[in-house]
Amino acid sequence: MGPRPTSLASLQKQAEDWNSLMALPIIETTTNGVRQAVARAIEEGNTALNAIASLRQGQLTFQNTIRALDDMSFTASKTANRIYLLKETNPDEALREAGNEAIKEFETWSVGLDYREDVYKVVQAFADTQPALEGESKKVLEETLRDYRRAGLHLPQAERDKVEALRKELASASTDFEANITKAKAPLTFTRAELAGVPDTFLDQPDVKTGEDAYIVQPHITWHFLTVMDNARPEATRQKLYLARNTLAKDVNVPLLQHILRLRHEIARMLGYQTWADYRIEPKMAGNAATAHTFLLDLNVGLQEKYTAELDALRELKEKETGQEEADLQPWDVRYYTNQLKKERYAVDAEQLRAYFPYDAVLQGMFRIYEQIFGLKITTLEAPQKWVEDLQLYAVTDAATGEPLGLLYMDMFPREGKYGHFAQFPIIPGKRLPDGRYQRPTAALICNFPKPAPGTPSLLTHSDVETLFHEFGHAMHTMLTRAETARFSGTSVPRDFVEAPSQMLENWVWDKAVLDSFAAHYQRPDEKIPQAILDQLKAAKLATIGSYYRRQLAFGLLDLALHMEDPNTHDCVELSNRILSDVTLPVPEGTAFVAYFGHLMGYDAGYYGYAWADAISADMATVFEAAPGRYFDVAAGHRLRDEIYAPGGSRDANISIEKFLGRERSLAPFLKTLGLE
Repeated sequence: MGPRPTSLASLQKQAEDWNSLMALPIIETTTNGVRQAVARAIEEGNTALNAIASLRQGQLTFQNTIRALDDMSFTASKTANRIYLLKETNPDEALREAGNEAIKEFETWSVGLDYREDVYKVVQAFADTQPALEGESKKVLEETLRDYRRAGLHLPQAERDKVEALRKELASASTDFEANITKAKAPLTFTRAELAGVPDTFLDQPDVKTGEDAYIVQPHITWHFLTVMDNARPEATRQKLYLARNTLAKDVNVPLLQHILRLRHEIARMLGYQTWADYRIEPKMAGNAATAHTFLLDLNVGLQEKYTAELDALRELKEKETGQEEADLQPWDVRYYTNQLKKERYAVDAEQLRAYFPYDAVLQGMFRIYEQIFGLKITTLEAPQKWVEDLQLYAVTDAATGEPLGLLYMDMFPREGKYGHFAQFPIIPGKRLPDGRYQRPTAALICNFPKPAPGTPSLLTHSDVETLFHEFGHAMHTMLTRAETARFSGTSVPRDFVEAPSQMLENWVWDKAVLDSFAAHYQRPDEKIPQAILDQLKAAKLATIGSYYRRQLAFGLLDLALHMEDPNTHDCVELSNRILSDVTLPVPEGTAFVAYFGHLMGYDAGYYGYAWADAISADMATVFEAAPGRYFDVAAGHRLRDEIYAPGGSRDANISIEKFLGRERSLAPFLKTLGLE
């Protein structure tokens, strides 16, 4: 059993014994510091590129060309990742704004890297020597050459220059789109009567109750939005909140998105692709837009009958509650009546279940499970620098050997100006350094769970627990990497595979034995969730999964449509609202969901990947379901660690999946989860 580190210094000392390095970023505290950090990163990057460009024919090796490019990218990314984290989490608005401007500058420079013809010629000259490479080294060379082709290095100079300029403009506009989402707010004040049905655990939050009969709901804070949409009886309240959420950032982001779509389309056509979707999907598992589109359409058709039946059940509940005959079901009704259906038909009350999921107990319980199946120790350390007081820092080490594996910040509760969703942010990727040591990774989980209230701990919904297991799965992917290059480190896998390992881990929170290991009533610790309630929870999930997936498919289909059609011939809001209305319920005029759809940056033409990855994750889960220890099975956990997490993107994702499964992939487990066998 390896020793647990007691401090950052002791962890770093342990790392030396493993010829590795553990590091935390020193995060800038002034706007000038932010600007200087990015300027320095760009200058150092250019120096490294100049050294590669100056190499002569007889000097070329894998180490001083391809590996040197990865070293340069790694060094630059450490600064960019740190500043990106700052712009999304720092309490200081001026620092966040400086971070946003600095990231735009960095992104513009990053685009230009693809157009350093002097560097490209050296890389091509090395490739022309037909070096005898294999494994990760062979893959990184092939993908480097592929990326140059995808950047347009084969084009005449004038066209290449235009593509570069368009990509730089696109990078800047994309950063602005994301920043507008983070800034968007539309606080709504309601009375107690208008929030009838909303639980006291929400209403008693210090930042919610602001007066004698005044409660502020923040549409941009996801748990605010979901809690009220799930529970508020007055339809007018739900409608008001829905409209506010679906018009966030509308004025600034709709014209910006239209501009972004035009830039993407023009770039794709200049590079020889029919559409931006074809361009973006080429390096992923799906390979092209048509394959991804057909996958979603087939799933959409397959779910139609189930979805129609689910909507009829929700409509009946609305008619019963309101006394209206043939009541119209509106988009703001779906979550509320789904919740009512779970309560009435399945005796599942999501709010009552919160009592079994106090945040600290869930977190520690999850740690114990992941420690067991992956053979790890997760230890709290004192963070030498904090951007917010309740920030936590954890060290991940190998339980058997004591080898330090990674560092993880956890910033888990909402606040003004913070990124409003749930994500893992990379900070320092894992990789082999030029001096032979291995840089172990550092990352951050940025989440927005309910804050503790006076006398009450932070209480999670079952869905929150699912989210926590999912996001920590991304952290495991990062922490457990063994990739030699930063390019393939941890979660640097095809975008339509990256969610699969994390989505698979959501299965854990549906298992009675797993839940019994940590879930207990926070006031009556001996009281566990009864099996009957868990059975009902599963039945309720199956009864409403058609609605859930149709919403996911609507997002995937609108994302593909925006990037498969010529944006000069359509309006982005009109097109996306039409698809949302066709696949789910008709959306109200004047709303602009796409203005607040952050996945359109980074996941552009890639949202289909969630459903694609779900199909893979359902198949992967069967390994644990068939194992002797099921979700606690150590052998299956180590296989996941060795075959999926450790390689990262250093080998073909299909190979990693099949090595983990021990067989070819199957769609049958996924169809079973949808009730479509």
